[in-house]
Amino acid sequence: MNMKKKEALSENCDCIAFCKLKKGVCARILGIEGSSDLACRLQEMGLVQGTELMIEKVAPLGDPVEISFRGQHLCLRKNEASCIQVEIIR
Repeated sequence: MNMKKKEALSENCDCIAFCKLKKGVCARILGIEGSSDLACRLQEMGLVQGTELMIEKVAPLGDPVEISFRGQHLCLRKNEASCIQVEIIR
């Protein structure tokens, strides 16, 4: 994500990193930073801008986290999901 787009996101909403979300929180993806293979893979799995997700479960030590979106469930480690920027919607 380029700097201008990132700055615009942070000015217009409460943009936070995915890894800061707690169990039961619903959020909408604002973007995925970087161009790493992992960021591309997350997008291929359906984690794209505008997708709404919910934090279903958090492991006892906080890692990994299970999310649900578009009728599917996915477990992500927090370091893997650190490139996902979201806004809380509920």
